[in-house]
Amino acid sequence: VKTEDDPRLPRVLLIGDSISMGYTVPVRERLKGKANVHRIPANGGPTSRGVANLDHWLGDGNWDLIHFNWGIHDLKHMPDGTRQVEPADYEENLRRLVEKLRETGAVLIWASTTPIPDPPLKPERTFGDETEYNQIAASVMEGLGIPINDLHAGISPRFAELHRPQDLHFTAEGSEAL
Repeated sequence: VKTEDDPRLPRVLLIGDSISMGYTVPVRERLKGKANVHRIPANGGPTSRGVANLDHWLGDGNWDLIHFNWGIHDLKHMPDGTRQVEPADYEENLRRLVEKLRETGAVLIWASTTPIPDPPLKPERTFGDETEYNQIAASVMEGLGIPINDLHAGISPRFAELHRPQDLHFTAEGSEAL
């Protein structure tokens, strides 16, 4: 859904994967009348997709705040046993993405990667440890002075209740909580 901007309000951009797709509508509702909340038009996927598409996603918009996350797709296991984006490349990609995001002049807020349930998952897939990738991202963001919205810590106490069974996605209540 395209957001019609109220020119009197700040412009917010959400960048992330399908987890952020789930919380976009609740964020828009909570910030109605306070901010114009936009979201990238696709799943942000791994950091490699972000590096390839960020200029397009940023467009020519003047963003006041950008809330962003990459991680779940990066740590996904591939058929050969590697992760879609290995940890060293994840860190390098994050640094490149932050450099590009800073060029917008927007306030930046990093969102940590949410928990991943134990397998089996539907569709069948496996992941590395999100804690490892969250630590890498936290180190990058703290080193660059970017505040962290710790979605992982915030949802963890109620994760079993708020995520869909055998799925890393959340119920409507879970998306609202995020």
